[in-house]
Amino acid sequence: MKKQLLFILILINALPILAQRPADQAQLKADISFLASDAMKGRLTGSIYQDIAAEFIASRFLEIGLKTKGDKNSYLQTFYYAPSADPHNTANLSIHSGDSVKIINVAGYIDNGGLSTIIIGAHYDHLGEGTSSFSLSAEGGIHNGADDNSSGVSLMLQLAQSLSKVKSKYNYLFLAFSGEEFGLWGSNYYVKHPTIDLKKVAVMINLDMVGRLKDDNTLLIGGVGTSPIWKEQLEKTNVSQLKLTFDESGSGPSDHTSFYFKDLPVLFYFTGQHSDYHKITDDTEKINFNGMMKIYENIFTLVRSLEKVNEIPFTKTKEEKQERVSMKVTLGIMPDYMYNEGGLRIDGVKEDKPAAHAGLKSGDIILELGKFQVTDIQSYMHALNGIEPGSKVVIKYKRDGKIVTSDVQF
Repeated sequence: MKKQLLFILILINALPILAQRPADQAQLKADISFLASDAMKGRLTGSIYQDIAAEFIASRFLEIGLKTKGDKNSYLQTFYYAPSADPHNTANLSIHSGDSVKIINVAGYIDNGGLSTIIIGAHYDHLGEGTSSFSLSAEGGIHNGADDNSSGVSLMLQLAQSLSKVKSKYNYLFLAFSGEEFGLWGSNYYVKHPTIDLKKVAVMINLDMVGRLKDDNTLLIGGVGTSPIWKEQLEKTNVSQLKLTFDESGSGPSDHTSFYFKDLPVLFYFTGQHSDYHKITDDTEKINFNGMMKIYENIFTLVRSLEKVNEIPFTKTKEEKQERVSMKVTLGIMPDYMYNEGGLRIDGVKEDKPAAHAGLKSGDIILELGKFQVTDIQSYMHALNGIEPGSKVVIKYKRDGKIVTSDVQF
């Protein structure tokens, strides 16, 4: 009863926002604004605010007209998980042995009588208030997670709304996962306890952090190596003319990985890291809603194009062997993981760190660090590993097309 009353109170406070629904972009903003509001306290896995977020998503599924695909004729799939019992858990959670966490997946379904189903998913959990021992952030304050991952959930809901109005040879399953931040708990549980036959799934499309499309319109799409049809289809359906960056791998730190390891083709949409990642500054006003609409148009066009595809064959991807590097020093930057044009582009600079003291800025492209050439993220990590604490080295970087050098004190 307490949870229901709290949900009603939060919903009443959000009614002025939710009243904006008629237009597509306004609906995206309404959904993100609700999930990423201070009232939701950061949607920490296992918290009452996780439960309220799940109920909100279920209410949106009901409004759209989706069928229930959770437990007991509901939208919710609820389970309990004891992280301390998992030998592969690396989240360093301060939970007493034997404690279990309540986790809720939300599942809505469009039954078109098809022989196979397209899954579109996103995670809705985040880091709470950062002061709990059960959190990945040491920063106190509400982690609203507007981009991570209210953006993915809102885009999933928009696609559900649109796909509910079209005829298709596919069924559609929409999945909102919790526990992603701590180790893909929700999606891992779902593939082991599916509510549909996974052998009849055509593809799983994962939307995680799709709210910060940059000025250069770069969109990373992972999983393109999981089917030989992906590259051609993605390029052909790039109706928003985005700058597409492809990653072959079917695995990564998000929920599509759970489905890839069930031998299913996957796609992973991501607009990139930023300086607000896992911080209390990841707020709604920083979302690029025009960019989200461009991504929506591309995904909707891709999904509709699959009507003419006879088969989406699955292929395993070659995982790059990345040598584990223990860095001796830190530069204090946020790398742009999507940049692949030589060097390492900086997405953000942390205050009071060596990079900031050396005058580096977001957008600079690091070319050399000391005696090491920097061509990508791996060579950058090797460079840091080769520098001793207390050293002063020369950093060479490109800014606005010009080569600049500075001294960096570690």
